[in-house]
Amino acid sequence: MHRFVFYPKEARKAPLDLHGAHLVGTDGVPVRSEIQVRGAEIVCTPRTQDPVGLSLLWPVEGFGTIQLQTTRLPVREKPYHLHLELARHQLMRISVKREEWGLYDYSGMEAVAALIDEARDAFIAAIQEADDGPKAARLADDALAKGLLAGEQMSRFHAAVFLARRQQGGGFSRPFLGVCASAGLRNPALARQAASVFQFVRVPFVWRDIQPTELDQLYDPLDACIKTCVGAGLSVRGGPLLNFGVRSVPDWMYIWENDFEAIYEAAREHVERTVQRNAKSIASWIVVSGLHADNVFGFSFEQVMELTRMAAQITKQSAPRSQVLIDLTQPWGEYYARNQQTIPPLLYADMVVQSGINFDGFGLQFLFGIGSDGFHLRDLFQVSAVIDRLANLGKPIHLTAVGAPSQMPPGSPGEPTAGGEWYAPWSEDVQADWLTSLCEIALSKPYVESVCLQPLADSDDSVIAHGGLLRENNTPKPAFQRLLQLRERLVSGAET
Repeated sequence: MHRFVFYPKEARKAPLDLHGAHLVGTDGVPVRSEIQVRGAEIVCTPRTQDPVGLSLLWPVEGFGTIQLQTTRLPVREKPYHLHLELARHQLMRISVKREEWGLYDYSGMEAVAALIDEARDAFIAAIQEADDGPKAARLADDALAKGLLAGEQMSRFHAAVFLARRQQGGGFSRPFLGVCASAGLRNPALARQAASVFQFVRVPFVWRDIQPTELDQLYDPLDACIKTCVGAGLSVRGGPLLNFGVRSVPDWMYIWENDFEAIYEAAREHVERTVQRNAKSIASWIVVSGLHADNVFGFSFEQVMELTRMAAQITKQSAPRSQVLIDLTQPWGEYYARNQQTIPPLLYADMVVQSGINFDGFGLQFLFGIGSDGFHLRDLFQVSAVIDRLANLGKPIHLTAVGAPSQMPPGSPGEPTAGGEWYAPWSEDVQADWLTSLCEIALSKPYVESVCLQPLADSDDSVIAHGGLLRENNTPKPAFQRLLQLRERLVSGAET
């Protein structure tokens, strides 16, 4: 059992909202556990004897409400001081990445280094006052706030250096900025509006909509959408071809829920038919998405790998020149703490590479601001670090879905930050700042080949409510113009 004591301020009274809280083990893999609040303590009972860390949504004054975690800690009788452990982990992460990025004594890092030193000094002071819990909490909170700010500033500094290098090397000569539009995009004026900012569009291929019955295939809406986008000068990325989440699986498939061979054969026919039909108009395919995290049939590890291999192989055979991407959702793997039948995202990615599947790159999704597991806000420093981890597998990376809300979701009073917030409550301006900052950090990395925003426009069926770059009446939000400026700056090679 792990116990964490915390000292709430007046503005944050106990009990805490532990929605999304989970324990983290070796290599950042979530572990199964029971977590509850008892008075001013968080009590965690992991189903392992190994050291674990606590990850939870935590408010930080002056920074926002972010999913953070402690260092991995062994079991002990005395409760851990949560504020101290959150600050400790942040400073540890900064030290590791600063070394990895080669930013010790790097010219221009002086202001960031000074802030890191301030955070460290505040943390040392907090440790010295550990016997005075409330005082230590105040000092640790100061250390954490400065550490989070320093982490983001360091990420931005690192991105600015490498973004300039990538520009100088002609790294933005190919299409790198896209947007996800619904299959209903058949308005030429709207497509031209999208083409004024973006270079490609991702068209979702939802199996449930394409094949509502076993004998019917409805491709006409997709055909019209693709024709409209191509006519506007946008290249097209299709997919995912296979997604076994509840919103994607056709109803008639459930009759085969205990017959993997029948599911496999139906999936193979769907992939082959769809790719062959669109081989001339679509040069990039997301062949599978989220199989590691969410499938209604409870596939085994071996079955997930079989479906991944089949989808990549059939796509390569049907369209040999096409780009084949395998998409990772919820890259921190929070879902694995709730469902052990799933696969941690980086383990799945590693096995895909090790098994010799023929594919061209990984897709990676960053959708934030929803009060659900996997969608709680992470800071830019965490985003940068998880991209680096995936890059270690040696495959190009495409951010296939990047999104954040432009206004706070509806909620009960006193719970305005169910999915987290960044410096201020979500607004159109905050959304613009967040999306452009994330794009800059991602595109500074030479192994990130493209970024796709999601969605183009607000709609009732969006994953993120009010997450579009256009309002429902198709008028642009600030993020739309900011992304145009970013694209022009990168393409022209102007100073960043």
